[in-house]
Amino acid sequence: MAPVGPRSGDAIFSSIDRVNAELFTLTYGAIVRQLLTDLEEVEEVNKQLDQMGYNIGIRLIDEFLAKSGVSRCVDFKETAEMIAKVGFKMFLGVTASVTSWDADGTCCSIVLEDNPLVDFVELPDTCQGLYYCNVLSGVIRGALEMVSMKTEVTWTRDVLRGDDAYELQVKLLKQIAEEYPYKDDE
Repeated sequence: MAPVGPRSGDAIFSSIDRVNAELFTLTYGAIVRQLLTDLEEVEEVNKQLDQMGYNIGIRLIDEFLAKSGVSRCVDFKETAEMIAKVGFKMFLGVTASVTSWDADGTCCSIVLEDNPLVDFVELPDTCQGLYYCNVLSGVIRGALEMVSMKTEVTWTRDVLRGDDAYELQVKLLKQIAEEYPYKDDE
C-alpha cells in the first residue's frame, strides 16, 4: 500500500463540515463588540483577541495535523507555506501567500487574499487602534508553539485600517527543544 501524502487545502476544505460563513462572521463580530464593551480599552481588546487565538491555535494544530496528512516540515519556510496554502484554506476557506522573506529565513509575511472575518465590518473612529482580526495572529502563534516554534506574529497591513491588503508578519524567535516524558514505561 502506497503511503498517504499530504492533502491540499482545497481537498480538505471540501471534505469537512462547515459552519455558515455569515453566522461565523457575525458571531465573531459579536465577540469583538462584547470585548470592546467589557474592556473599554482597545489595546486590552487586542491582547484578549490574541490570547483567545493562541488558545484556539494550541488546540487547532491537532486537527490540522490529523486531517491534512502533513508530516514534519523541514524548516520554517516550509512551515509558513503549509500555514498559508493548507491551514488558511482548510479552516477559513481562503488562500494566502508567503512573501518578504528575510535573509536568514526566519521572518516572512503572510498575505491573505480575502478575509471572511471582516465581512460587514466598519471600524468606528473610536476603534482605530483595534486589530479586529488579532485572533488570527494568536492562532498562528499558538499552533506554531505546539510544533516547537516560538514566534512573534503581528499585523503589518489591514484593510480595515486603510491598507490595501491583510498582511501578517511571522517571525521565528527560536526553535523549542522537544521534551519527551521521562521513561514512562518503567
